[in-house]
Amino acid sequence: MSFSVSGKTAIVTGAANGLGLAIARHLVDKGANVMFADIDEARLEAEVGDEARAEGPVRMFAGDLTQKLTIVNLLSATHEAFDKVDILVNASRRALRADAMNPEEDGVEAMWQQNVMTALRMTQMTAKRMIQAAERSGTAGGGTERGAVIGSIINLSSIASSRVQPRLLAYSMAAAAIEQMTRTMAVVLAPQGIRVNAVSFGSMMSASLQAVLKEEPELRGRITAGTPLGRIAGPDELAETVQYLASDASSFVTGQVIPVDGGRGLLDVVAAPVF
Repeated sequence: MSFSVSGKTAIVTGAANGLGLAIARHLVDKGANVMFADIDEARLEAEVGDEARAEGPVRMFAGDLTQKLTIVNLLSATHEAFDKVDILVNASRRALRADAMNPEEDGVEAMWQQNVMTALRMTQMTAKRMIQAAERSGTAGGGTERGAVIGSIINLSSIASSRVQPRLLAYSMAAAAIEQMTRTMAVVLAPQGIRVNAVSFGSMMSASLQAVLKEEPELRGRITAGTPLGRIAGPDELAETVQYLASDASSFVTGQVIPVDGGRGLLDVVAAPVF
């Protein structure tokens, strides 16, 4: 099976910085057409503005994806640019630290809306577009036939889903929900030929971790000490796994949560922050 994504069309959310940007750029480098989507229009413009206005594989879309109408517009813009969607990468996410015993904190609600509901709605609405396109081409509902996969959806999760850190209650709850959503939607969409998987990362240089390390540089040593491979990975190492899940090489893989954490989840270390 081929790891190629050449000629496929992908939407990557959270693509203005961090992991989302790295994934989107990696897919472009591997020959995919990519819609870079994010709420931060200024950052998108700085990163890919010139490329998006040129004739080529890059487009950008700025908008608040917590709003259903924005998702509709994103899907329409992608179809207008590239005529189809083969891959969705739900990389839009936030990580907030909060007091687990403070009823005034709105972190759980914020994380649920931003990390979980956005990914769920993107999955639902993108899958419907994939199915409609397959029906028009006569390939819908062919999930039982090898090679009949019509789309791949990849969610980003975190090892926080199964590791307890009180200050990351909201983020941990959202990560756990994303993983269960991944499993459920994989079963729901399998008959239509759409695969749904997730990547659970840890010890990864995300935008969130970069921000934390600027404030608390001493945490770097604690993170590397709690990671068997002894380092913090670059975003490109996550992007390689996303490419695998987006490609035909994983054609019989669905409903899985693949850890990319340098072995972090194997250790019972609570001192190192989970990012």
